[in-house]
Amino acid sequence: MDVWRTLAGKKIFFTGGTGFVGKWMLGALLDADERLSLDCKITLLSRNPENFFAEWPELSRRLNCIPGDVRNFALPVDAVDLVVHAATDVASARSPDQIFDDCVDGTRRVLDLISGCGAKRALLVSSGAVYGPFPQGMSHVSEKYLGGPDTLAAASAYAEGKRVSEWLMARATGHGVEVAIARLFAVVGPHLPLDKHFAIGNFIAAALANKAFSISGDGTPRRSYLYAADMAAWLWVVALRGQSGTAYNVGSEDSISIYDLAKRVAYIAGSDGEVECAERISGTLVQHYVPDVTLAKKDLCLQEPLDLNEAISRTIRWYRERQQK
Repeated sequence: MDVWRTLAGKKIFFTGGTGFVGKWMLGALLDADERLSLDCKITLLSRNPENFFAEWPELSRRLNCIPGDVRNFALPVDAVDLVVHAATDVASARSPDQIFDDCVDGTRRVLDLISGCGAKRALLVSSGAVYGPFPQGMSHVSEKYLGGPDTLAAASAYAEGKRVSEWLMARATGHGVEVAIARLFAVVGPHLPLDKHFAIGNFIAAALANKAFSISGDGTPRRSYLYAADMAAWLWVVALRGQSGTAYNVGSEDSISIYDLAKRVAYIAGSDGEVECAERISGTLVQHYVPDVTLAKKDLCLQEPLDLNEAISRTIRWYRERQQK
């Protein structure tokens, strides 16, 4: 990708680089750095660098990892060209207050970094959750939709935190910093937690154990899934070519019901597990969480090369190989 050439000799600061999204972005960057001899200087923020390098010892010579919490980490003294803010662990079981504070206080600290290190460009990895529930009749949401989550619901902490983070980052554009925002939807691929609240991760875990596929609702909500490698490619293009002050949906437009998703995972995995879900109540509206990615495709020429079946197959194969080690 020609887009990688813009990073030659650049200094890049990462938050969230040890999470699911960050691992894929970091992996793509390190691969490009090696293949194209970009000579990037990469600094990664981690709560526990020792654990990170214990898992990835080969990276100890390729990047600088500093300890700290995204809300109050010590600011580096060296200059930085690009900041990637991908922190906020949505998979962890924490209180709504903690989730919100991590989003907002973390973004404020990243802005302190941007101001202090002279960065001229930044990417905020946000979420499709900022749109809140889709209104009746909307199957795909575009960046033009101005709805939002329920401000009175504790469960809206993550979505509201991301909304505030977007607002804070957008303000930086008035101070000589180019900021692009990626609103990430559902993703599947290696490293996805299988024991958290991600439906497809839970289904893959059930398939690997040949257990029943348990769905808490009636299975009618519709989701879409972008393969993790494609996600990383999209995020880097948004980071480097996205228009400043613009948010881009990142995800797949190919939707599937949760029930059909469970059946498909079972089929691809060769699992005998039954799909169990509640009966649908008559008149219940189907909930959608699917992006319209017209803007990303039009402005940034992004495509989704891998279909869902292959994405699921690759993910299952990766986890099975790990089980055998």
